[in-house]
Order: sequence, then structure tokens, then C-alpha cells
Amino acid sequence: MVSIDPDRVSALLREASAQLILPRYKKLTDDEVRKKGGANNLVTIADEETERFLAGVLPDLAPGSKVIGEEGVAADDSLLDYLAGEDWVWIVDPVDGTANFVHGRDQFCCMLALVHRGETVFGWVHDPLSGNTLLAEAGSGAHMADPSGHDHVRRVPAPSSSALNSMVAALYNKELAALKGKFARIQWTGCAGHDYWSAVEGRVHVVAFRNLKPWDHAPGVLIHAEAGGYGRLLSGERYNP
Repeated sequence: MVSIDPDRVSALLREASAQLILPRYKKLTDDEVRKKGGANNLVTIADEETERFLAGVLPDLAPGSKVIGEEGVAADDSLLDYLAGEDWVWIVDPVDGTANFVHGRDQFCCMLALVHRGETVFGWVHDPLSGNTLLAEAGSGAHMADPSGHDHVRRVPAPSSSALNSMVAALYNKELAALKGKFARIQWTGCAGHDYWSAVEGRVHVVAFRNLKPWDHAPGVLIHAEAGGYGRLLSGERYNP
């Protein structure tokens, strides 16, 4: 059985952020940014170096584990087969919200999950700018670790009587577009990690997504659930990466 120290993983995310991400925030040169697929899908040297760093150290924490990352899958989508055939798989999103990062906006983060036989058992969302990390272990609740090392239990607040708020990431999707008139405010951040963080903190009541890539959602779905939130696919089924 693999034994994981979640604080050790959090420390690796802080290290990657300090050494590979923050030094390039608002300082990227043109040759450090390129398009990946669509015109709005960007990748930077920070994405690539952070994923490479984490892919080099994470398997040592769970012997025999595999690593799949957003940038690795972009080059070889057969890596996704690990999710069906391997006992332990790390899922890495080195910089979630890359477009925000490129344009100097503050809504970007690092996301990481550890999956065992198709079930997410650990999740981390690290905010490089604040130094805070949301983390959860299946069955053990959700926490936020601040830069000073203090740990804060996180529970989704009970909804107030105020008008509902929502983050809807894809209003062009007909199922989600139908929700538009039911909420007081619709917003989209371009960073799934920050959207889940807002849901955990109770700043929004509903977060809806169309594209369910495992690196964007495996960590956040677990953390939100462990904080007492409810999440389902439109079919009513649970999300699994």
C-alpha cells in the first residue's frame, strides 16, 4: 500500500512555483509562449518546466506510479490509458489558467491529483501568488495550508438567502445556457482551480463546466466533495477522471 505525505507534495508545489512559475510571472518573452491547438490555448516555458520537474519527483513518493500531465498528453494522448490500466497515477496541471498567466492576470494555479484504480484519493490546488494550498484526502476532509504552515479546515458554507451566484464555463453549451437566467451573476475566470476554490469558500454557489479534462477537475472535484460540496455530471453520475 502506498503511503503519501500530503504536506511533502504541497512542499513540492511550493518549490515548483517559487523556482519555475513566479520568476516568469509578467516577465514572459515572446519565445517562451506558444500556441497549442486553438488560438486561445497557450503553453509557456513555465508549464513545460513545472510539469517536467513534477514528473521527475512524484514517482519517488509512490513507487511504481505513473505521471500524466496536460502538456505530456498534448504530445502523446496515449498517456491517458494509464488511467484505465495503472494502480497509481499522478495527474498534473502545471499551470491551470495559462492564458491568465500569460496576460499577467492573477487567476492561475497548480493542480495535482493522485488516482488509485480510477478513484481520486488525493487532490491539491496551489495558488503561487498567495502561497496557499487547498488539499484533500478521500474520506479525511479538506484543508487549506498557508505559507506559514498553519492548517485550516475547509467546509463549504451553508447557502445564504441571497441570490445565487454561478460560474458557468461554457454558456454556448445548450444545457448550461439554460441556467443563465436562474442566477444573479454569471462569471468565468479561465481557471478551474480558482473556480473550485471559490465554491469551497462559498463565494459562489454553483460551478458548471463543459470540458472535463482530468487535470482540470480531478483535484477540485475531490476537494469540493471533501469540504461538503455536492458535484455530479448532468447524467447524475459521479465524476471520475
